[in-house]
Amino acid sequence: MLASLDLPLIWAALIAFAVLAYVVLDGFDLGVGILFAVEHDATDRDVMVNSVAPVWDGNETWLILGGGGLMAVFPLAYAVILPALYPAIIAMLLALIFRGVAFEFRFRAASRAGRLGWDIAFFGGSTLAGFCQGLALGGLLQGIKVENRAYAGGWWDWLTGFTILCGLAVVIGYALLGACWLIWRTEGELQSRCRRHARSLGVGTLALIVVVSLWTPMLNPAFSQRWFGWPGIVLTSPVPILVALLAWQFWRGLSLKHDVTPFLCALGWFVLCYAGLGISLYPAIVPPSITIRDAAAPPESQGFLLVGAIVLVPMILAYTGYAYWVFRGKVRPGMHYH
Repeated sequence: MLASLDLPLIWAALIAFAVLAYVVLDGFDLGVGILFAVEHDATDRDVMVNSVAPVWDGNETWLILGGGGLMAVFPLAYAVILPALYPAIIAMLLALIFRGVAFEFRFRAASRAGRLGWDIAFFGGSTLAGFCQGLALGGLLQGIKVENRAYAGGWWDWLTGFTILCGLAVVIGYALLGACWLIWRTEGELQSRCRRHARSLGVGTLALIVVVSLWTPMLNPAFSQRWFGWPGIVLTSPVPILVALLAWQFWRGLSLKHDVTPFLCALGWFVLCYAGLGISLYPAIVPPSITIRDAAAPPESQGFLLVGAIVLVPMILAYTGYAYWVFRGKVRPGMHYH
């Protein structure tokens, strides 16, 4: 039965789903850390951290699944992407580790100065992780030089104005997700301040979406043809329309003081941007020259791994959903999970 399936396409969809799940789930708890830059009250910071304490480490499961799946099922893509983006990826992983240490140690600091130091580390790790993810995304989008099925570029080819812009866009977008998450999960003065944060971050996120979206088609003629040529424009035109509709609903939700609507709209922006990324890249997995079929492992390996994924992915979805259900509701000062 597996022999009759389009295994590269199925695995591309699975890995794309895992990466999207990581972005939307870990994005808001990275955003909570980024917002430490503007939230200075120690009690409010405790509430912010406790709002993500039950789920933050589980959210990173999707990053492992996406990276592990890429290595196992698309080994050529893995072997090209990693050398091309080593500095950004290594910095991201170190930032995530440093952030995780700060997350736990801030609650056990013996002094106020010690806790402040760990809070700064939590902010720095969260911000650097988000920025490096944007750098890696920009580096992939602008194309990777490949010769004889191997990376043929330099150590710093990934560092350009476009990748820095993508890094900034991801940081601002994650901060928006964090603010909207806190609108949903907190109350009182902290919630009111997060509404104000969400307004300014929403403007910044939309502006950066527009700039990155206009810049991306200039990177590759294939991207430009897909977005603005016929019949590709029929597929791509709903994306900006839906972004605009979500923007209207986002500000309406903030004005009416809805708790959940801003968060759902911000998630919708990320999903639509991810859909636009897929439209630009498909069928390439390493633009401009390596497609998902070029990079795929032998069918026997893909089929064997797919059996495991069929068991594993529903389990991850089940325990993730259960964790969010158990720890639902508002988080108030004095509540904690440590």
